[in-house]
Amino acid sequence: MRYLVGRYHEIALKGRNKWRFVDQLKSNLRDVFADFKLGPMRGEGPRLIVELPDEIDEEVAAERAALLFGLQNFSLSRPVARDIEEIKREAVAIARRHRNADSFRVRATRSDKRFALNSMEIDQAVGAAVKDEIGLKVDLENPALVITVEILPDGAYMAAGKLPGAGGLPVGITGHGMALLSGGIDSPVAAHRMMRRGLRLDFVHFHSHPLVSTASREKAAELAEHLTRYQARSTLMLVAFADIQREIVARGPRPLRVILYRRFMVRIAAALARRAGARALVTGESLGQVASQTLENMTVIEEAAALPMLRPLVGMDKNEIVDQARQLGTFETSIQPDQDCCSLFVPPHPETHANLDEVRAAEGALEVETMVAEAVRKVEIVRMKFP
Repeated sequence: MRYLVGRYHEIALKGRNKWRFVDQLKSNLRDVFADFKLGPMRGEGPRLIVELPDEIDEEVAAERAALLFGLQNFSLSRPVARDIEEIKREAVAIARRHRNADSFRVRATRSDKRFALNSMEIDQAVGAAVKDEIGLKVDLENPALVITVEILPDGAYMAAGKLPGAGGLPVGITGHGMALLSGGIDSPVAAHRMMRRGLRLDFVHFHSHPLVSTASREKAAELAEHLTRYQARSTLMLVAFADIQREIVARGPRPLRVILYRRFMVRIAAALARRAGARALVTGESLGQVASQTLENMTVIEEAAALPMLRPLVGMDKNEIVDQARQLGTFETSIQPDQDCCSLFVPPHPETHANLDEVRAAEGALEVETMVAEAVRKVEIVRMKFP
């Protein structure tokens, strides 16, 4: 029998509201393992303990558990009796299963102080048994194998070390948002950072097909599928933006085109968000990165949104964002060539310090409400699910 023993990240600090966060984590865990029948779940101090069915491969269990926001780390543990001889035998068995390790250490925690030996005494007794039986070298600083022993009221839980969790807060505990997903490097990282803060997201992508290829749509779908692994279910909304761009190019001042594009995008995204029950927009904007992301332009764009705009990357530079995209696993998809709709019909010298009154005057030549309503009416909905 195996157990997933997950240790809380920020949940451990939530005091009287902790139960809400734990319940959300349990729900998310069931979703991520929806194709398996999990055994009972229970909280044990700063831990969540879940019985895993035998048919879950250990690698699959570790991959799925690593997607769960709310866990600082976790172990795939086997329970043994609260008896030092039983604990020694299991430690030797763990060492035998990891024959490639050339060094080890034991790390014990005694959450139940009624156990006769303290943590240091457990370390010493178990370590001596492994060394005598297997002949492994003890290395307290940089061991190839760490044998963990957790003494809990119902037994000792033992594993080959702890694996890193996703951290943060369980998805869904802080609400529902709508992320603008461009297909570039920044927006998937922004979405992931807000999911880590407990925000469940839907995604909206603006494309200019048939004026350009379907490459950006395909990239957005691939990125949304990748992000869906962290929340089990997502909705991707594909908005055809070419007609709006034609109107802006025909009737709007050239330097303001990108600003007008972005104001229409946030209007449409906000309308779709309200329809889906989302209460904020999430973007991958970083201050000063491109012409539309100066402080003045960002202020003018946000004025059209009608919902709060969250910008988790606003103070990050491009190298930091790229590093996080690589860690997240979205970088290689994001750098595939496509034609982003915001790069279509861009003037050689776009406005970098837009004036709100001038932008409003430019929009006076456009049927703003009709254009937004038509884009919302024609939106294409893609439902995604993991696993």
